[in-house]
Amino acid sequence: MRYTSPDLLEHLASAYVLGTLGNGARRRFERLQRDRADVRARVAQWEARLGQLAVSVPAHKPSPRVWAAIAARTQPSGMQHPQQARAAWLGWLKPAGFGFGGVAAGVVAASALFVALPTLFMSSDQIAMRSGERLPQSYVGLLTDAQGNGKLLVSSLRHGKTMTVKVIGPITPPATGQLVLWAVPANGPAFPLGAVPTSGSAVSMLPDTSEKLLSKVTKLVVTLETEANPAKPGETVVFSGNCAKLW
Repeated sequence: MRYTSPDLLEHLASAYVLGTLGNGARRRFERLQRDRADVRARVAQWEARLGQLAVSVPAHKPSPRVWAAIAARTQPSGMQHPQQARAAWLGWLKPAGFGFGGVAAGVVAASALFVALPTLFMSSDQIAMRSGERLPQSYVGLLTDAQGNGKLLVSSLRHGKTMTVKVIGPITPPATGQLVLWAVPANGPAFPLGAVPTSGSAVSMLPDTSEKLLSKVTKLVVTLETEANPAKPGETVVFSGNCAKLW
């Protein structure tokens, strides 16, 4: 199947986030995500839309019937009844001074803290996705080789302090040296942002927020370097692309 219809992609992305895709369709869609940035963007949009619904749903204590049904479907015959298993699980807490009331109070306190101060539990990327924006405000760059083939997708939240580099095209690992990503401001010397993976993706910490580091950066380049900590980019430019503001 050729996934070219926007309506089809929208339907698949929403079903994927909701968890209603069948196993085979889900695996195919995950492979499609790995290959296409536009599909990943649609999934991110649906996560942002539906994430608010998950947060707004109040917690409910399941009835004993639910535990029994789960046990009947997941446990072989002869195993402990769910209530017995739960009692045994709570039993080891008591010697340490935790009764069921203490556990419940702890869960309630943790839930309240999560709602009041989500930054303690979630990354800035996750908070941005739950804020309701279609896409979080970010600095992004698509880097290509000399033939114009896409190789790297670089992204960082506007006020975040992490940077994600994702490989979107085949990259041959260098025989010697390392690939280094550089930010090139409109005026001023280039400065390094970190090493570049040759497969998969990598997340690295930035010395400051992206807003302070990249607000005047117009271009991103990757060079092949033989030094461990080069002070300036070498002459061998492997990939390059523009640094854009996504807002």
